[in-house]
Amino acid sequence: MSTISQPSESDPAAPSRLTKGERTRARILVAAERVFADLGFHDASIVKITEAAGVGQGTFYLYFTSKIEIFDEVVEDLNRRVRHTMIEASSQAGTRIEAERAGFRAFFEFTAEHPALYRIVRQAEFVSPGALRLHYTRIVEGYRDGLAKAQAAGEVGDIDPEVAAWALMGIGEIVGMRWVLWGPDVAPGGPTSAVPPEVFDQAMTFIERALAPGRTEEEGRS
Repeated sequence: MSTISQPSESDPAAPSRLTKGERTRARILVAAERVFADLGFHDASIVKITEAAGVGQGTFYLYFTSKIEIFDEVVEDLNRRVRHTMIEASSQAGTRIEAERAGFRAFFEFTAEHPALYRIVRQAEFVSPGALRLHYTRIVEGYRDGLAKAQAAGEVGDIDPEVAAWALMGIGEIVGMRWVLWGPDVAPGGPTSAVPPEVFDQAMTFIERALAPGRTEEEGRS
């Protein structure tokens, strides 16, 4: 069983400009992320979360009503942070393919630093299906709109942006899981690895060919 560490004040979820109450709430949220990732939802408890956060149980109930409520909040917080990371990275790109490379690289780096994204979202399938669906649909909505704009600009071929968005998200999730969580030196539940450069390049070659302009749906089926 992994040791649950104390959340740091330097964590992005607890910036120094927040009020004392906001910092306390953020610290509880960070602790919950670590407890759920290390122990799983069913073995986690409010007691373990408050111990990890360094607060009393009474303080927990000032901000959250139950374990499932803070679990859903953790999923939403992870979703917000990974979307922000990917958007920030890809927004500086000049072309859609460059944006894909930047966004995928940022996603893999984020998941290596925050493996809870995989571990907690997987738990949500059974614990809170609504939170799981919201997590994926929020990512897809922005992805789909970006692909549609690139398609209108002639940078992406004749492919349904909705289907492409779900497919690309699936590539990122499974490739990341294989090399970030299941790398050759990664013990179950232990420190993460990184996507090797050659794997990243292969994945991006695949994506670039799939999105290439001039490729029609008829060609894609041939």
